[in-house]
Amino acid sequence: MPHSRPLACALLVAIIAGAAAPDADAAKKKTSKAKGPTATSASACSDFYSYANSSWLKENTLLPGVDSLSAMEQLGTRARQQQVDLLNAAMTAPQGNVQQLLGDFWASGLDEAAVERDGANPVAPLLGRINAIRKAKDVSASIAALHQVGIPVAFNFGADIDLNDLNRHIGYFSQGGLGLPDPAYYTRSDADTRKLLGLYNGYVQKILVLTGTPADQAPAEAQQVIDLETRIAQASRSLVDLRSPRANYAPVAVSSLAKSYRKLQLAEFLKAQGVNDDSVSIANPQLFAQLDNLVGSLKPAQWKTYLRWRVGDAMAPYMAKPWRDAAFDFRGRVLAGKAAPPPRQQLVLDAINLAAGPMLGREYTARYLPAATRTRAEEIATNVLKALDAAIATDPRLGEQAKVEAKAKLAVLKIEIGAPRRDLDYTVQPMGRGSFGSNMLIASTWHHREEMKRIGRGNADRRWDVLPQEPALAYDLAQNRLIVTAAALQPPIIDLGKDTAAQYGSFGALAGRELSHAIDNKGRLVDTKQEVRDWWTPAEATAWDAMGNRIAAQYGAYSVPGIGAKVNGNQVRDVAIADQAGVELAWIAFTAAQPAAGKDARQAFYTGWANLWPQQLTREAATQRAASSVYAPGQWRTNGPLYNLSGFGDAFGCKAGTAMQARTNEGIVLWPASMPVAAAPAKKK
Repeated sequence: MPHSRPLACALLVAIIAGAAAPDADAAKKKTSKAKGPTATSASACSDFYSYANSSWLKENTLLPGVDSLSAMEQLGTRARQQQVDLLNAAMTAPQGNVQQLLGDFWASGLDEAAVERDGANPVAPLLGRINAIRKAKDVSASIAALHQVGIPVAFNFGADIDLNDLNRHIGYFSQGGLGLPDPAYYTRSDADTRKLLGLYNGYVQKILVLTGTPADQAPAEAQQVIDLETRIAQASRSLVDLRSPRANYAPVAVSSLAKSYRKLQLAEFLKAQGVNDDSVSIANPQLFAQLDNLVGSLKPAQWKTYLRWRVGDAMAPYMAKPWRDAAFDFRGRVLAGKAAPPPRQQLVLDAINLAAGPMLGREYTARYLPAATRTRAEEIATNVLKALDAAIATDPRLGEQAKVEAKAKLAVLKIEIGAPRRDLDYTVQPMGRGSFGSNMLIASTWHHREEMKRIGRGNADRRWDVLPQEPALAYDLAQNRLIVTAAALQPPIIDLGKDTAAQYGSFGALAGRELSHAIDNKGRLVDTKQEVRDWWTPAEATAWDAMGNRIAAQYGAYSVPGIGAKVNGNQVRDVAIADQAGVELAWIAFTAAQPAAGKDARQAFYTGWANLWPQQLTREAATQRAASSVYAPGQWRTNGPLYNLSGFGDAFGCKAGTAMQARTNEGIVLWPASMPVAAAPAKKK
């Protein structure tokens, strides 16, 4: 069942692209064993990416029908399998109440025979309430009740950061309630759109029949649904207008809602959601005025038809085959271009992550994050943070006042490893194993309840916007914290079986690239007090852009492997800057922790970085990513930063001016005065 992401969610900056490809489970590719680089035609000084990843590249090839494979995708696949293993264990021998819930949820979803027997039973209580609607007041109450179970109808409502006070969340009333992904589909007159609307009409008819509409009445009722959705769409903003968080933030007093929206009863809606706050955001009052008018002016019968349709559409993927087939034929084949629905296990796992993701994350962290790994990750991240703090003093782009602000911001930055520090309330209605659809509603109701608790003062750090079982490192701009999920703390990101140097080169560099966002061109927009303001001067912004242009030019000279076209330097610039920052900071932190590190350790550091990025792509996938991705190909994510660092050249004996080593004073280094001179090999006694 869909849960809309709040519009202001852009304040969370995430790192890992492609950590779990949709087809990764089906690929079943070989994974490389832990080996060091082996001799190939590439040397460390000609192409370090190919040199360091030679074993991986040899042992991991694409299977037919698979367009991409990477070390990060393998990590995502492993994390998903770990979730499956956990759920299987919870199904057979649950340890505690949460595992009992998850095990029952999992078992009910895997039991296809039970799902077929269940038929329309999961939605029968919801449809019964809708069918009991008699007047406008009943419509608004039903809208509120459906939101409570996680089915957003007529509009969306969710918790997110208050852009005027980042220490709190407020409720965002935003547009929604449509069955098509773009409001423009309802008003365009071109042939392709008319064809799509015809297919959509057929889908609506199928769902309405499944919810109880006589077949001969389905065409008329489907048109009623589309008519109501068209009226909503006409008052909705374009998808382009929704991109800016600021443009979609407009706080109003809760006390004004009862008077402004008498029929829609938004004040009563908030009470039903358990929200008790003094303000909410309504960025499109015209839409809600339209909805208020529609509740009062349309016949209740039309609203009943629309609400039945929305319930059926939301729940169809989790019910019997006629429901699933109808949903996939339109949403899967027509809208998403998929050839076949996902395997049953994948569908159930995705459903659990959607409705009960934090529950699964709690158990995942307990099972798959060893205390020693958490401790080492905290140690490395803390040392990298110290390195950034020290580097600020030598930053050639920042003035003294900006340096003071940057250091103050780092002094209060939080590092959160594994799972959110503030746990949730896992009191949930028992599920049982007889009805997957009913369990989906139980879990979704719980999820919605916990989301609503985020609204109000003091709750802004209540949980993350990424699940612990998803591999990710992220800098949370609003809360000034580094988030490292439990699933990320395994190879290739961190491996306690490898040298400390390799751990700094991989995990340390990724932590450094995220920590750098606290003071970069994104971090400049939020200050130490978590107030939204630009604390850079125009001169500092100009210096940043000048450095960024040099990075863009460097990457723009690289060729995309497999297709020959040049990398779009401007497109990958910001990620490339962060990569450069991450490697530099991790190197500073590592050499501070081990100042006498020998040649082998120094080489292991850079190999740790390279082992993050091996990938195999079809020509089509490479072409598509070159045109749209902000991430450079793996070869250049590896080689680009290292080319600029004299420490790399010293470690591998690469001469200045070669393919892997910039000429003296030509390398792009963010904190040149902070980069330590490579340590000399320890003398034999």
